This record gives sequence, structure tokens and C-alpha cells, in this order.
Amino acid sequence: MNFIGREGPLAGLRRELRSGAATVVLHGHYGVGKSLTAVEHVHRSKAEYDLVWWIPAGQPGLVRSNMAQLAQHLGLPGPGVTGIEDAASGVLDALRRGEPYRRWLLVFDSADEPEDLYELIPEGTGHVLITSRNHRWTGRATTVPIEVFPPRESAEFLRRRVPQGLDEASAADLAQALGHLPLALEQAGALLTETGMSSREYLRLLERRPEDLLSQGHPPDYHASLSASLQISLKELAAGTPEAVELLETCSVFGPEPIPRDVFFATDSPHVRPGTAALLNDPIRLSRAFGQLGRYALVKIDNANRTIQVHSLVQKLIRWRLDAERLRAVRTEVCALLAAAEPVGLLGRQAQDRYLDLLPHLEPAGVPLSELPEARRLSLSVLSFLYFSGNYATAENHARNLIARWAAAFGEDDPDLLKAKRSYANRLRDLGRYEEAYRLNVAMLPRIKEVLGPDHPETLTLLSGIGADLRAQGRFREAFEHDTETYRLHVRALGPDHNVTLRALHNLAIDHTLLSDFAGARLRHEQAYMLYKRQASADGSPNLAAFWNSLAQAVRLSGKYAEACDLGEEALAYGREQLGREHPRTLRVQLDLSIAHRLSGNLERARTLARDAHDRYLRLYDADHPETLAAAMCLVNLMRVEGDLDGALSTALDALERYARVYGPDHPYHQACAANTALVHRLRGDAGQARRMNEATLRSLDVLLGRDHHYSLAVANNLAGDLAALGETAAAVRSGRDTVRRLRALIGDEHPMTLAGTANLALDLAALGEEGEARSLAEAARASYTRVLGAGHILTRTMAAGGRMTSDLDPPLL
Repeated sequence: MNFIGREGPLAGLRRELRSGAATVVLHGHYGVGKSLTAVEHVHRSKAEYDLVWWIPAGQPGLVRSNMAQLAQHLGLPGPGVTGIEDAASGVLDALRRGEPYRRWLLVFDSADEPEDLYELIPEGTGHVLITSRNHRWTGRATTVPIEVFPPRESAEFLRRRVPQGLDEASAADLAQALGHLPLALEQAGALLTETGMSSREYLRLLERRPEDLLSQGHPPDYHASLSASLQISLKELAAGTPEAVELLETCSVFGPEPIPRDVFFATDSPHVRPGTAALLNDPIRLSRAFGQLGRYALVKIDNANRTIQVHSLVQKLIRWRLDAERLRAVRTEVCALLAAAEPVGLLGRQAQDRYLDLLPHLEPAGVPLSELPEARRLSLSVLSFLYFSGNYATAENHARNLIARWAAAFGEDDPDLLKAKRSYANRLRDLGRYEEAYRLNVAMLPRIKEVLGPDHPETLTLLSGIGADLRAQGRFREAFEHDTETYRLHVRALGPDHNVTLRALHNLAIDHTLLSDFAGARLRHEQAYMLYKRQASADGSPNLAAFWNSLAQAVRLSGKYAEACDLGEEALAYGREQLGREHPRTLRVQLDLSIAHRLSGNLERARTLARDAHDRYLRLYDADHPETLAAAMCLVNLMRVEGDLDGALSTALDALERYARVYGPDHPYHQACAANTALVHRLRGDAGQARRMNEATLRSLDVLLGRDHHYSLAVANNLAGDLAALGETAAAVRSGRDTVRRLRALIGDEHPMTLAGTANLALDLAALGEEGEARSLAEAARASYTRVLGAGHILTRTMAAGGRMTSDLDPPLL
């Protein structure tokens, strides 16, 4: 006997028996090795018993006869003397009394109905072990489940069974194809050994002729082959509960993973076969049919999780029995059932759990290539679900495969294909493939306008996607102009309060931020947030989290750091509770909140948030992902403020290379990273290197964004510090005067960034001997810092102590 593994069930069986359970049932599908596990228990425990008696229980009428044969071993008259009934009764009485043996074990192998054995299970000093595939034993006796082999044991079993010609990879592939079912593994091993067939040829035949292949041989440790056992079960089912056979056909085209029980609900769909529809519309008959399938171990019923599961080989054998026309009808039926089970909405926890339950069944049922409109709608919803759940890479792969298949099956002008392409472009952008996303969207725009119309929501959403592409490429002014027109089109076509229009307004607000119009950004973000909040899902909305976070970001960029922290903490609590700690929207909120706390002076909270976010990004994505880069830049600025200049420089230099790879060397974000790196160089004492980097950065930003942009002016402020450190005080004053004038016009006199430039200008004027103007500027800056940030804020105290103020940049995620 090629017995392997089963340490878990064997340990569980021993534990139950030693803890006082008089009767234990080994329960599982046919072919999982229940009887072999019972034999192994007997072998390992034989020293604990004075008597072990094995009773085949597959035929209830013979159980008493088999039990009666034990009489002579107990010193009792046998059935030949007293008859079967009296002999069996004598055996039961002797076992109850423990005479002549107190330590005994009865094994009822392959028992079916519990009622058939109730009168034959003795109570006493011994143990009773039952093997059964009938799930009805659960709740009536202590049960120990026997499942298929774990993958490692499954492959090891095959390599022992076929000692020559089966390497680890081949054994693993074959075990996977056989669903790790011990009976199937034994049959395959015997056939490979006897015929010399290769595992590759076996797998090919398993796909083409599963019934022929799985009927080969009669494994010595099993009653019948898998195919023969299934034939017997189906024949008995057809005689007593024929609707159960049709229900099993339906189950055969789902995936082998658990099927939600409530997929099988009442329906009037014309795509569901009449017999199935009648069954689904009669809950009593439906429960009875599932119960019968469970009795024959053709399905695994999990009442706790409300699921049904069919082994992959049983599914394969059932499908093999169906002719092509019937198989098409069953697949169409299941596509309709899955589409009807699609949850309402994408955002709530229950909806996301439902999608996770449905996903493993879509491909086996043929949903992606179904012509049913509801099935195609489900495929598109799955794309959106994968995106909203933050599974960007999987969403990108899913979209790419769906597009290729739909293009071949339905043509390039298919409306659903265009929707899938738009979704694919969004996934490319999420992965940082900005140019690729932009080219795809721009090429698709004329076709989607022609097919769906210029005012169709999909067309408008595509326009918003192009705006996002422009932002992602650093083309902020173009994005603003594009999104201004896009928002107007949304309002005209859908109205100002439509949730799609509010997303367009949110995008436009981001454009205002990127063009340094913080007041305009805050106004639009607040409007979008308040209107969207009224209609957002109560179960959690990634869009609401994004709107909330953008409002907090706009408040921070306006210089209201404490208010931004309050808003951000609320948004983070919402994201963690409703979306999860590792949802992309939650992590974005966390990262922005860390920046707000750093600027507020709460470095401990900032550090906790930033390091946790960076660790999660590295684990979820990679070091080159745009969101990981944003987290790295956040850490650079935090380490610099905390005085870890070596760590800040090392992280900044690494990020600088990555920003160039991901965004391109001419992107404003790469220049922002260079500016932060230059600042670290000066603080480490290398003002010359800082000056060279800042001058090069400022030249680039002047071309990309113009001098009157907060990125350019932040660099100009730091460059003045470089000049001052190099003793070029007059040049520092000239640069400072120009910078302060521009900042006042751009963001106001009392914005912290303006105050930083003013305080630095006062320092440089004093160094140049312009004491009167320097004193006047310093007093005004000190009063404004106190009024805006408070007397105890670190920036207020630094300025009062005569320290030079710095300007760092935190490029927002796009």
C-alpha cells in the first residue's frame, strides 16, 4: 500500500478518540482515501486494542451478518448455531459489557445512511470508527474530514508510485490536473507504470478522453475506478432523483472552487434550461437535490460558508458525458446564473466579497466569450472591481486578455470592446505606463465618439482619462485646458451633480493644484467632496476616499496644516475601516497625512505613517512604482527634517534615478526630486553641488512650468540659500526679492512658503548691511508665522531663532 501523509487527519482521529468520543466518522468524497486512513490508524494503534473488527458497510443488509461473524472470537455461539440476528445481538451485548475484551475497535467501512447503523453501534469501553462519503453524518457524530492530498504530498505520492521517468515538475503538473485526488493519482500511477505512457501524453488524453482514461484499472485499495464509481452513483441518482443529475451538470461547468449556494436562486431567465429553472424555483426540491448529491459525495456541501463544491475530475467526467449542444446550453445557463449573481455596486465589502467568490468560475463557465449581454457586462464589472480593489497588475492582465479575445470574436467596433480598452488604458496609467496609456486613449477617441456618440458617458470618461494622461506626463497646462472643456461637456450631457461629472470636477481641481492655484483647487475639491458624499455608498467608496484626501491636500497646500491633519485623520479612518489598510486609496491618504503632520511639526506621527506606507508599497508593488516613489520622496523630506542627512541623501539619489526612469528626465516630478536632493546636499555642507543642481533644475522648470509656479519658486528660494552659503549675498538678495514678489502675487503674503522666502530675504539683507529693511521684513514675517501657524510651531521658532527656512516639494500622486 502506497500510503503517504494524512498526519493531520490521523492526529485528529486519535485526539477525538482519546478525548472521549466513542464514535468517530472519517468523512469525505469517494476516492480521497478514507478507508486507507482507517487502515493506517488501525496499523498505528493496534497495540492499544485487544480486538479490531473490520465490517464492510456498503451494503446495509450484510452488516449484521458481518458483525455476527465476530461472535466466535468473543466465545459466543456463532450464526450457524443461533442465527444471524441472535449472534449479532450477542456480539453487541458482549462489547457493551467489555467481556471478554474491554479495549476493542469496530470499523464500519463505507457506511451510507446513518439510520442504517444506529442500532448496530455499541456503547461501551471500546471505539467505533466509521468511513462514509455521506455528509449527513456531520452533526450526528464526531467527524474528521478527509480531503484531497496537499500538493506536496500529491506529487510525492506519484513519484513513489512511478519511481522512474517522473520528475518533480511533471509529478506536480499531473497531480494538479488530477485535483490531488488519491484514487485518481493511484489510477494514473498504475497506468503509467504498466504502459510506460509519458505524463505529457496522459495529460493530453485526460483533456480529450477523461472517461476512457479514468475507467482504466481497478485500484487494489479501492472498490472501483473513479469512472465506474461515478457511473454507479449517477444511475442510482437518475432512478430516485433525476433532477439532481441535471443540477450536477450545471455544477460541472463552474470552476472547481467553492460555488456560492445563493447563485442557485429562483429565475425566469430564458437562458436557463426549463428543468433547471423549475428546480431553482422550488427551494424544497432544490435542497433535496443538493442533499442527494452530497449523500453520494458528488458535491461537497459547506453549510457554514453556504457553498457547494465539485471535484475537478467529477466535473470533467460529467462534461464528457454531454453532447456539444447540451454542453453549450449548460454553459449559457451558468453564464446567466453568474451574471444574475453580480452584486449591486462595486464598492462595498459585501460586493467585493461576492466578486471574489464569482471570479474563479467566470473562465470555466465561458463568461468572457459569452454573447449574453449580461455576461459581457459582468466581465466589464470585474475589470472595475479589480481596479477598485487595488489589484492593478491583475486588472491589467485581465483587460489585455479580454481585449484580445473580444476583438477576435466581436470586431474592433464592438461597444463592449471599446469599454474594455478604456479600462485597460486606466490600468496602464495605474502601473506608470503613461505614454502607452495616452497613445491608446487618443487613438480610441474618434472611434468611441463614432460608435457611442460624443455625449455618451463612456466617451466623456475617456476624455477624463486623456486629461489624466496629460497630467501624468507633466503637461499640466494642457491638462487644465483639456479638463476645463471636458468638465463643461460633462455638465451639458449629464448635469452638474452626476457622479461622473463630479469626478470630472475633481480632476479639474487637481489641475488647479498643479498650476499653483491652491484657492481654486480647494474650492472645487470642497464642492466635489460635499456633493459626492451625499451619494456615496455607505459600505465604502474609493472615490469618496480620493475626494476626501484631495480636499485635505488642497487645504495643506493652502498652508492650513492643522486643518489638513484633521481632515486627513478622518479620511484615513474611513479608508482603513471601509476599504482596508492596503487599499491604494487608503495608502494615498496615509502618505498625504504624513506630509501634513511633518509640516505641522508632529514628526513622530509623520514618521509612523510614512515608514508604514513605504513598507507596504514595497511589498505590494516594487521600488519603481509611482506610488512607491512618492513614499520614498516623503521619507527623504522627513529624514532631512529629523537630521538624518546621510539617510536622506542615499534615499534621494536612489529615487532620483527611479523618477527619471518612470516619469522621464524632463518631467516636473523628476525636477522636484532633484530640488529635494539639492537641499540635502547644502545641509550636508556641499553648497556648491546644491547650487549646480538647483540652477539646472530651475532652468528646466522655467521651461516646463514657468517661473511663476510653486515648484520653480521653491527651487528659487533654496537657490538663494545656496548663494548665501557660498558668500554671494548680493545675488542671494536679488534672487530673494524676485522670489518673494512672485510668491506674494501667486499664493498670498501669509502663505508659509511666502513667509519662508520673506524670512530668508531678511537674513540676506541683514548680511548685506540693509538692517532697516531686514528688521522690518523679519518682524512682519515673525508676526505672520505666529498668526498663521502659532507661536509654538517649529517653523515659527526656527524663524525667530534666525534659522534659514527651506522649501521642499512633495509631488502628489496623479
